[in-house]
Amino acid sequence: MALQMEVGVLDPAVLPGYLLAVLLVTVPPGPDNAYIIAVAMDRGSRAGVLSAVGMSLGMLVHATAAALGLALVLQSAPNALTAIRLGGAAYLAWLAFTTLRSARRSGHIGHAPPPDRQILGRAVLTNLTNPKIILFFAAFLPQFARDGRGPAALQFLTLGLIFLLVGLMWDSIVGLLAARLGAALRGSGRAATAVTITAGLTFAALALLLLLQALPIG
Repeated sequence: MALQMEVGVLDPAVLPGYLLAVLLVTVPPGPDNAYIIAVAMDRGSRAGVLSAVGMSLGMLVHATAAALGLALVLQSAPNALTAIRLGGAAYLAWLAFTTLRSARRSGHIGHAPPPDRQILGRAVLTNLTNPKIILFFAAFLPQFARDGRGPAALQFLTLGLIFLLVGLMWDSIVGLLAARLGAALRGSGRAATAVTITAGLTFAALALLLLLQALPIG
């Protein structure tokens, strides 16, 4: 009932186009998918789904920020964006270091998984430290809001929640499939170590991507 009331804020005519746009944005591989795949292959299906949930919680923050107009504030403060990118790069670099160190020490995939709250928190932080998402929401959501359908902030938040639900379903599928692949490789010690190393290198690549985005161009 509550969901029906939320959707009622939107113009029904925009929903098919919006859902198609969300799928076109969500399905192609991106940094969030790369992170979830790396974690799921290394830690299993539970960690993959928890990471998908963590990404969605981060998206909820981004959607709320876009609804409140905070994205425009960030957009006008390049130093803040740079600081967020550098913080995210440092965090992912640390994940890369600890993951690669665990592969070197154990020589196999049998290292103890971190607590659920830690897996969830890592995914939330990974999503939040990518400021491109909140800027994307600021540019994307207004295209599907309509006059006369209630407050723009409520429309943005509703659109953001739809985006979140679609993303959660897709990311969970990606996490489960990646976990199955990781489990298939886990029978071989060398393959298991390679999975852990791949996860570490993925985190390092994501850190490098954020670092390059933070560097001044020209």
